[in-house]
Amino acid sequence: MVAIVDYGVGNLFSLKSSLEAIGADVCVTADIEALRRADQIILPGVGAFEDAARKLRESGMYDAVIALAKAGKPLLGICLGMQMLFEKSYEYGCHEGLGLIRGSVKPISDVIAKDLKIPHIGWNALDFTKESPLFKYIKNGDYVYFVHSYYGADCEDSVIAKSEYGAPLTAAVADKNVFGCQFHPEKSGDVGLAILRAFVEMKEGEIC
Repeated sequence: MVAIVDYGVGNLFSLKSSLEAIGADVCVTADIEALRRADQIILPGVGAFEDAARKLRESGMYDAVIALAKAGKPLLGICLGMQMLFEKSYEYGCHEGLGLIRGSVKPISDVIAKDLKIPHIGWNALDFTKESPLFKYIKNGDYVYFVHSYYGADCEDSVIAKSEYGAPLTAAVADKNVFGCQFHPEKSGDVGLAILRAFVEMKEGEIC
């Protein structure tokens, strides 16, 4: 079973539907015991980093997500959920993240041309920087769908894919059993479904 963490941030229907479309047994939950029973955990998120981190703490699942990830359970952060994997974010101040991926979250306005629109919204190609089990069913150059104004920075050791939007921006990260996608797999058609399929096939203790 794959558990989607429900902490009051974002519409989880499309993610749940995408997982069901690939035959996954899925639950949307705010129950720590359900996270412990799950084979994989997905941390979604949209909106502001500070608000999302606060809501995750208030839900009681903040420490549980960290502990389960450190114990080896496969974890996938999506969009803001990926950004929350980092040590800190500089979105309207400086805010503490889960600390599961080394690095920080910074505004894309710092690195892209001033004439490009923010947020970055649209389809962009993935440029793989490392091999990853997350990409075993897709190929380099496949397109996925982004909606974001901030990006993962200072994290080169963990970057597994970048995408060009006026600069090469972090598209996906990984550290052992912890994965993050800045893009939305659930909105990325067959490519996104293939990424989700690869993730739900991962098992605790099999990822190095």
